[in-house]
Amino acid sequence: MHFHHIAIEVKDLETSAAFYQKYIGLQEERSFLFGGEKIIFLKADNFRLELISTTEQSSNNPSSMHMSFEVDSINEVAQHFNENGIFAIEGPYKLENGWETIFYQGPDNEVIEFMQIGGKADT
Repeated sequence: MHFHHIAIEVKDLETSAAFYQKYIGLQEERSFLFGGEKIIFLKADNFRLELISTTEQSSNNPSSMHMSFEVDSINEVAQHFNENGIFAIEGPYKLENGWETIFYQGPDNEVIEFMQIGGKADT
């Protein structure tokens, strides 16, 4: 068994797809209709994000799920988002095990975590 994808119901499919393409670097793998819902799969390496168009999610209720991406540099992530007027909702934090983490909010209130596990040290 291996991980295949994370799915998020979004209120504006095109806005969400553009956000994940621009800020996370995902590329559209395929889009289709299924059961009356428009779906877009975005992919980078072995990671897939399924965006499902819905009108039911309230824009006032944050998503109860989050997704996490491992990155080489928390500082580079923060700089990229800050330059585009998007600021962290939590962090950056340095955890007891040496990992560093920072959290952002996506266009449908989903929480996106970035973790620097090791290797490249931020200076």
